[in-house]
Amino acid sequence: MTRPRQSTPASTGDAFDRRLIAPLVAGAVLNPVNSTIVSVALVPIGAAFGAPASQTVWLISALYLATAVGQPVVGRLIDLYGPRRLFLPATALVGIAGIVGALAPSLGVLIVARVILGFGTCAGYPAAMRLIRDEAERTGEDSPATVLTILAIATQTVAVIGPPLGGLLIGVGGWRATFAINIPIALVAFVLGFRRFPRSAHDRPTEATRRLPDLDYSGIALFAGALVALLLFLMEPARGTSYLVAIGFLAAAAFAVRELRHHEPFIDLRVLGGNLPLVVTYVRALLAYVVSYSFLYGITQWLEDGRGLSAGHAGLILLPMFLTGIAVSAMTGRREEIRAKLVVASAAQLVACLLLLTLHASAPIWLLVVTALVFGVPQGLNSLALQNAVYRQADPATMGASAGLLRTFGYLGAIASAAAQGAFFGQRASTTGMHHLAVFLVLAGVVYLLMNVFDRSLSRAGADPDREEREHA
Repeated sequence: MTRPRQSTPASTGDAFDRRLIAPLVAGAVLNPVNSTIVSVALVPIGAAFGAPASQTVWLISALYLATAVGQPVVGRLIDLYGPRRLFLPATALVGIAGIVGALAPSLGVLIVARVILGFGTCAGYPAAMRLIRDEAERTGEDSPATVLTILAIATQTVAVIGPPLGGLLIGVGGWRATFAINIPIALVAFVLGFRRFPRSAHDRPTEATRRLPDLDYSGIALFAGALVALLLFLMEPARGTSYLVAIGFLAAAAFAVRELRHHEPFIDLRVLGGNLPLVVTYVRALLAYVVSYSFLYGITQWLEDGRGLSAGHAGLILLPMFLTGIAVSAMTGRREEIRAKLVVASAAQLVACLLLLTLHASAPIWLLVVTALVFGVPQGLNSLALQNAVYRQADPATMGASAGLLRTFGYLGAIASAAAQGAFFGQRASTTGMHHLAVFLVLAGVVYLLMNVFDRSLSRAGADPDREEREHA
């Protein structure tokens, strides 16, 4: 099925409101800054609470589990009530999570703080995509490639800052500072959103908007239950926990039945089933982020545990990856070739995974840097290409929810990555465990490459038929 037709009004002559860029970026970076900062804090946190790598990995999975469930919900609410009404309370929640994490007396409380962070960062990306789509319809410019590129580069820039900033914060104020940094960041995002996000018709209270939204609470609960059961099993696979697999599959089956029958489903499986290219893009995102987050978290832990680097030095090793990602995004951002970007990204990702198999406890720094540089290519291409694919393939009326689902599948990839790290690392991130993880990533990388090579619908997604119609008019 081709992407839904997008109705584009006649151009009003207005340009994209660039005052929106700052709050769009501020909201969208809340999640990546927490992802990259905590990557160098896992080992110090484990040392502080006497927790092995198989337990501290919950700091990763807790955030992404909360976000995987929350993104579609918040995305749908943004479609219904507008970005402003969801963005402001969500950013306030990020600040609260920063306070809880900075004062946490135990690993359990830290995990709770990460869950709060997960829900708090849910609104940033769907709000950005919704506003970009709204501006496109207002101005008549259907393909805001520059704005989408700015959004992708901004999130990667923050990711660049994250690991070295995390190492610096740990050196100055300990690992608690990596949570406290959320307080000023959330405050800036809240003020920018309050001052610049437009007040739409959604913001004028009516009898309908004063009522609680008619959400599919049972569907949300079943979806969350299936994820939690599966994650608990993957984190500690054993015969004694096999019942969790049965619970997960039963919850997933009940979720599917529920969604097909509900008039306003949490995830509209009927719409997804009728838009196969969009579904494939979501699966593609899952595979891409399994590899991406495994490098971000798993290899960073190995650099500290297996290679013996400090948190600050481990953060610096990641710097070339993010700098390469920014450069690649900047050079290719305005080009429409989604399929070409994904093929190159998946090929480079596979090469980088193979390089991991060559690393050992005394690997030279130059080889670590080269590996990070190669990982930077898919870092720069994947997020931008997947984002553009969803923008082209999704129904404009549900752009917020569709963008939320893209992030959900990305976070499912992060959850799978966290489970793999827990299974392969055990008590510490050893070289043997890292090599086992790398073999798993090579298999995921091969599947990802084949999907991109043989999916010709991506070539159609990269085209803009509405622009062609305007040019011929």
